Amino acid sequence: MRVHVVSDVHGNSRDLAAAGAGADALVCLGDLVLFLDYADHSRGIFPDLFGAANAAALVSLRTARRFEEARALGRRLWSELAGTGASREVVIEEAVRRQYAELFAAFPTPTYATYGNVDMPRLWPEYAGPGTTVLDGQRVEIGGRVFGFVGGGLITPMPPQALNSVRAGGAPIPYLLSDEEYAAKIEAVGEVDVLCTHIPPDVPELCYDTVARRFERGSAALLNAIRTTRPRYSLFGHVHQPLARRVRIGGTECINVGHFNATGTPYVLTW
Repeated sequence: MRVHVVSDVHGNSRDLAAAGAGADALVCLGDLVLFLDYADHSRGIFPDLFGAANAAALVSLRTARRFEEARALGRRLWSELAGTGASREVVIEEAVRRQYAELFAAFPTPTYATYGNVDMPRLWPEYAGPGTTVLDGQRVEIGGRVFGFVGGGLITPMPPQALNSVRAGGAPIPYLLSDEEYAAKIEAVGEVDVLCTHIPPDVPELCYDTVARRFERGSAALLNAIRTTRPRYSLFGHVHQPLARRVRIGGTECINVGHFNATGTPYVLTW
């Protein structure tokens, strides 16, 4: 068996269309939506609405940690859009729908997918075709091995600078769970051979982003499940440039499958 695994697709439908080539199945660990691309300021919902120049200005302010100025820029742009009679929520959902139509059409058959923290789960049933199985807190057998899936991220008590960075562009964060909700989904999955999540276990070197220079939120419940149920693999994404991409915990290989938007290359799992 050969399974290709992707995460953090963030609008890369071109490479997604080829991600399943040569594989028996594709696994997607979420974050399909692209709001703002830090590497290419012309891509994403924000530049589609406000132009690449404003996107570049926002990225520059955020990168320089000038969060108040970034926030002011975002407020001004959204205020100008509201002046045309457009609702921010409606505009964002319409843009997400356009991306989903393209991305779900690129999924091969079969695809097994779960949500990321910047996805809109309520929209997925409208776009997932018969060849795509959406799982969250559920299990499925692929080639004789049991895969468990838990989507979404964790609610984070953000420091003011991080919260301001998110709010500055008006970016949606639609699928965040409490620690208790997330732990319940992990427990529902139970013992599996491959544990697939969007976020990593709460291990510092797997949670630290070396470019953003901050820790992303990892799951203590996931780490506990790895230690107690001992899956062969724990696969995840979320942290785009982790300090470590692979860590072994007991008999479990914990692997960040990569930032697919940037690499266009799936992680390959064979047995």
